[in-house]
Parts: sequence; C-alpha cells; structure tokens
Amino acid sequence: MRKEAPGQINAPVISKQKPKKKQLVPFLIEVFAVLICAIVFLIPFYFIIINSFKTSKEAAEMSMSLPSTYQILANFTEVLTTRDNMLLLAYYNSTVITVFSVAVLVIVCSMTGFILQRRSGKGKTVLGFAVLSGLMVPPAIVPTIWVLDLLGLFKTMPGIISIMVALGIPFSIILYSGFIATIPKEIDEAAVLDGCGSWRLFFKIIFPLLKPIHSTVIIISSVNIFNDFVHPLYFFPGAQNATVQLTLYNFMSMYNTSWNLLFANVLLITIPPFILFMFFSKKIVAGMTSGSVKA
Repeated sequence: MRKEAPGQINAPVISKQKPKKKQLVPFLIEVFAVLICAIVFLIPFYFIIINSFKTSKEAAEMSMSLPSTYQILANFTEVLTTRDNMLLLAYYNSTVITVFSVAVLVIVCSMTGFILQRRSGKGKTVLGFAVLSGLMVPPAIVPTIWVLDLLGLFKTMPGIISIMVALGIPFSIILYSGFIATIPKEIDEAAVLDGCGSWRLFFKIIFPLLKPIHSTVIIISSVNIFNDFVHPLYFFPGAQNATVQLTLYNFMSMYNTSWNLLFANVLLITIPPFILFMFFSKKIVAGMTSGSVKA
C-alpha cells in the first residue's frame, strides 16, 4: 500500500465525461408542432388571398391554384363601392363601437378589480359571484332585445356598446383582479398617509401601474368586438347600422354567391385585427402572465 508523504496532497481525479448528445425527440416534436400550426393557420389564409384575386367563375371552383387572370383592383374596388360604400360605413360603425366599448371596459373593470382585491366583506363575495356568473351564464337574446327596446336602446349605438361592455366585463375583471394582487398594499397605505383620497389613489397611483394588463384587455377586447358577428346581427340591425362582419351578406344570396368578392371582403375585414394581433401579441402574453404569481 502506497504511503503518502507528509504534507503531500493528492490531486483530485477528474473524470472525463462525454458531452451529452442532443435530444432529437423534443426538437422534432417542436418542429412538428410548428408545421401543424402553419398548416392550420396559413393554408386557409392563403386560400382566401388566392381566391380574392380570381374571377367569379374561377373562385367558384374553390381550388388553391393560382388565378389565370388577376382581378385584384377590380374585386377590391367593387367590394368597397357595393351598396353605396357600405363597407366604409361598416368600418366606421365597428370602430366607434370598439373604441367606446374598450374605453368603458378599461375604466370600469380596473376599478372593480381594485375593489375585489382591496376590500373585504359580504359585498366582495357577492360581487365575485356576480363576475363568475357572467362567465358561466349564457346571454339570452329575446329578453335582452325586450329590455333594450323598453329602454329605447334597441338598434342604437349606445345599446350595442352596452351589450359589448356587459359581455366583456367578467373576463376583464378577472384579469385586472389577478394583476392588482401583485401590487403591494403598502403602496396604498403610503398614499393614504400622504393625504390621497380614494379617487386620487386609484387614478394617480394604481391606474398607471396597470399598463401591462391595460394592453392585454385593450387588444383582446378590440379584436373580439371588431370581429363580432352575432350580437350586432341581433341587437343592431339595419342597413345604416352594418358592422364589418355583416357586410359578408352583400355577396351571398339564396341563388348565387360571388365567392371572389366574398373572399376579398373577408380579407379586407381581417387585415386590421391581424396586424394588431401580430404587433402586440407579446404584450398580450406578458399581461396575462404578469398576474399569475402573487408578489
């Protein structure tokens, strides 16, 4: 047996480990998932674009082949000028409904979320139950029309805005409530000690801190309201009250459908929400995950 000399320190033995091989299975799964998403989302979009460039006869074939004759300018011009520029009027109506509905949602839901997080008592329980009920209970069409007609709001802009706000309130309150839970209560206490009242505390201190969740609520609500088809159809009927989704009826009838113009119309009303979602998708994810962990 080998004896160690006094004061001698044995050097540690370093074992040479072979570099780990790249795990191909997770990588292939990710590639496969990306391909599936591309097929599901990009192919229908390609189908709409190609058929919006074709003649009426070629578009009726519902093929994905390139058009033999491109009618880009003629198709889109006809879509914009049909029925006395109804699409432009529909853009105006949808924009007004979206802007006012989102503004009300941001103010009302942020204040309600603040109350749900900062107050305690039976009132908070009742309010929380009402919010959850709004998510679970489906809207009733006929009673809602009766109530709007009774209030003189049926077929009016304030009426459809109130409907959109009512439908978006529960989800928006839950988002705001979860985010406000991450804001320390010490901020409120310090503001009260400095002499802030309730309104000043919320709008001067708390409201600016909610910018991430503001972005999320604004973008999600804007896309949903702008693309809504059912509720304007029921609660906002009339030629002068058309919204962008209802203009699809311009090119559909019982005996004939102009598929090339219909696809051109779909493309025109899809581009604004698509661009909005593309540029602000990161803010949507950041806002929805920022309130997931309580500070």
